[in-house]
Amino acid sequence: MQNSTAPSPPIRRTDYTPPPFLIDTVALEFDLVPERTLVKNTMRVHRNPDAARAPHLELFGEQLEFANAAIDGVPCSAVRLVQHGLTVENVPDSFELTISSLCKPVENTTLSGLYVSGSNFFTQCEAEGFRRITYFLDRPDVMSTYSVTLRADKAAYPVLLSNGNLLEEGDLPDGRHFARWEDPFCKPCYLFALVAGKLVCIEERVKSGSGAEKLLQVWVEPHDLGKTRHAMDSLIHSIRWDEERFGLELDLDRFMIVAVSDFNMGAMENKGLNIFNTKYVLANPETASDTDFANIEAVVGHEYFHNWTGNRVTCRDWFQLSLKEGLTVFRDEEFSADRAYGQSNGSGEAARATKRIKDVLALRQMQFAEDAGPMAHPVRPESYVEINNFYTMTVYKKGSEVVRMYQTLFGRDGFRKGMDLYFKRHDGQAVTCDDFRHAMADANGRDLAQFERWYSQAGTPRVAVKTAYDSAARSYRVTLTQGYGDAAPAARETQKGALLIPFAIGLIGKDGADLPLRLEGEASAASGTTRVLEFTETDQTFTFVDVAEKPLPSLLRNFSAPVIVEFDYMADELAFLLAHDSDPFNRWEAGQRLATRELLALAGRAASGASLQLDDSIVAAFSRVLTDESLSPAFRELTLILPSEAYMADQMSESNPAAVHAARQFMRKRLATALRDEWLAVYEQHHTPGEYEATPKASGHRALKNLALSYLAELDDPAHVVSRASKQYASANNMTDRAGALLAMLNAPDSGRGNQAQEVLDDFYRRFEQEPLVIDMWFALQALRRGSAKRPVIGIVRELMAHPAFNLKNPNRASSLIFAFCMANPAQFHCEDGSGYAFWAEQVIALDSINPQVAARLARSLEMWRRFTPALREGMRTMLETVAARVKSRDVQEIVTKALA
Repeated sequence: MQNSTAPSPPIRRTDYTPPPFLIDTVALEFDLVPERTLVKNTMRVHRNPDAARAPHLELFGEQLEFANAAIDGVPCSAVRLVQHGLTVENVPDSFELTISSLCKPVENTTLSGLYVSGSNFFTQCEAEGFRRITYFLDRPDVMSTYSVTLRADKAAYPVLLSNGNLLEEGDLPDGRHFARWEDPFCKPCYLFALVAGKLVCIEERVKSGSGAEKLLQVWVEPHDLGKTRHAMDSLIHSIRWDEERFGLELDLDRFMIVAVSDFNMGAMENKGLNIFNTKYVLANPETASDTDFANIEAVVGHEYFHNWTGNRVTCRDWFQLSLKEGLTVFRDEEFSADRAYGQSNGSGEAARATKRIKDVLALRQMQFAEDAGPMAHPVRPESYVEINNFYTMTVYKKGSEVVRMYQTLFGRDGFRKGMDLYFKRHDGQAVTCDDFRHAMADANGRDLAQFERWYSQAGTPRVAVKTAYDSAARSYRVTLTQGYGDAAPAARETQKGALLIPFAIGLIGKDGADLPLRLEGEASAASGTTRVLEFTETDQTFTFVDVAEKPLPSLLRNFSAPVIVEFDYMADELAFLLAHDSDPFNRWEAGQRLATRELLALAGRAASGASLQLDDSIVAAFSRVLTDESLSPAFRELTLILPSEAYMADQMSESNPAAVHAARQFMRKRLATALRDEWLAVYEQHHTPGEYEATPKASGHRALKNLALSYLAELDDPAHVVSRASKQYASANNMTDRAGALLAMLNAPDSGRGNQAQEVLDDFYRRFEQEPLVIDMWFALQALRRGSAKRPVIGIVRELMAHPAFNLKNPNRASSLIFAFCMANPAQFHCEDGSGYAFWAEQVIALDSINPQVAARLARSLEMWRRFTPALREGMRTMLETVAARVKSRDVQEIVTKALA
């Protein structure tokens, strides 16, 4: 048996060499028994003519028991077990290798490889899980065709699934049966999958654009069948969109989705057999929120789009992970935006803008923070110890923004030409980020050598903007300067020079209208109101001419590049942009800047013990948005949400979570009190009577209504708020409204009317006790409570860990309680007594022995410890050292070592 926890040196991108052997075909036979599964693996192997000659074949293997091996049908004794696999010595140039081995799926709590969840078998092979199934050249540039035979007890496992096409199935002696599958497409082993168990499916037959019939199936446990319709519809929408937008058809006769409750990630794009966390499949109005419905459509789209961007063209090595993930995140974001546009009944651009704002919010709150910390790395990392740690926001979200910049530079048509060339050149290959960049450049006749730096430089670029208006010359000069400010050391080490930054800009006149734009030297008359400037130097000046009046600049429209813009807007200028900017993203951005500026000032006063006051101009600006019926409800809701406490702490030179919390709560209460009548009116106006609809329009109304309720919960009139929320809870016909009411009650001041919030919380549990995903929400709502000196949340969380429904081995359940508290409740987690940090250390150590991938994600909660106040820093450092001394996995060791370095 091999162990994955032994120390390993860093793996470096520059050390890549082609595999010395290639595997043409793989025939796998599984005798599925939970306690001891036998795997027979027959491979056609030959030397790689493009690699250095190696006398021995070295295969990876972890947590396997070797049984026997044969070469060309003859038993082979020249097999040597090594730390991370086995070596077959002195092999010929071309041969058939058969290896039999055993694994123990029921004991596999890592959920990587072959494991048992409930009473069913599942696999997860990305990134390096296949080596937990059989000995193999487990690397993405070894692509093979697979045939798979599954054998199992028919009563216990009536459904046997694998990749590709079902060729044959039948009964065997002793109550067993078999199924044989064949995948006609070459794939790396990380895309292999099998599923076996008691499952049922909803299925549809659809025709592709070329007229071929396709069978679509969504497989779940029997009691969940009624929650699969939305996932199926999302799959159909994804197939149609990819055909229309990119000309890409489903290439298999059958496409399957399977839902499992024990899963480390959101979903996995195994060729033709996608395995999903139940969170991203199961939905009905009573059990899933608007956010859940939207996430399911996005994730189903994401995994389906991988069929081409990740499967048909895959990564040469794991350093190229963003080649598939960044590109596919961009595709799923575009899919969701197009879907929102199409469903919005005339307000499509507003719906598209709302989607863009949400995407940028996620980038700023998580990826920008990552760029500023010890785990900072380029979109294409240079080294890693454990590849599971690099499924990061940088690879996914910043990688998506890098792909989006191609479209910003070349337009939709130019981007499509680049995609077409990419598939023409590389279909069926394992390639690199540079190959994608070259396809974009060649298709559009551009030199994109400088653009490569987006892949190789870490850190979030900063663009300083200075402007000057010459009234006599009627010209407006915009000078841009790019750099990285005080980037983290990990980021500074990778910076090599100026980036090519597509910087979108507009100019707004005194009447609030956009001005037509013409750059100096252009012959034609001024036209268009947004220009994308190609900013390629450290300092660069752009001069607009024929500018009749001094304008107000609208900078980085639609967030055209993943950068931080530094421009010293006055408060009244931000209020003007909030009221008039034609670019929805920048209109929202102006409101966020206003709120951030005020919150930072309030936090500073709170930290020093000074009294807090909110400027009336802030209240007036929020009032204008709240009552502006020309704005969509979804846009108003996003604009009226204050920046999160975690984001605000990141903007401080020394993070003080208690001061940030005090400032944010003061501002919320002031806005609630000053705008009480407006909030009440909005609450009453935005109910959604009738049958539930998961449309952008209906979701926007519910979002704004529930935001109003959350603000009203800040008032010193808790009995009134609790009564209103209680009525909404009782009459709700959907989870969004029910959970919104419960959250308002949990956060309302003590009403003095007994324990109504607890009664509703108990009712919520009783109603949904048999719905695991809803119980996850129940745990999370309590982990996110504000707490008090008498009732700190850490005590609530510890009590809930003893609840019969809590299970540390289930990633969803651990995330709903432990992660929610440690990563999303900063004021309570960073309490001065250090109890939050001690709890964090206990849970990281416990999870490390169960599931290192999940433990490593939790470990990242303290990676920014150096940026906090001295007392908090000391507590975090002590617990990081405790964890470093006790954990064994590479996953967690890499995180805490980098944090402490």
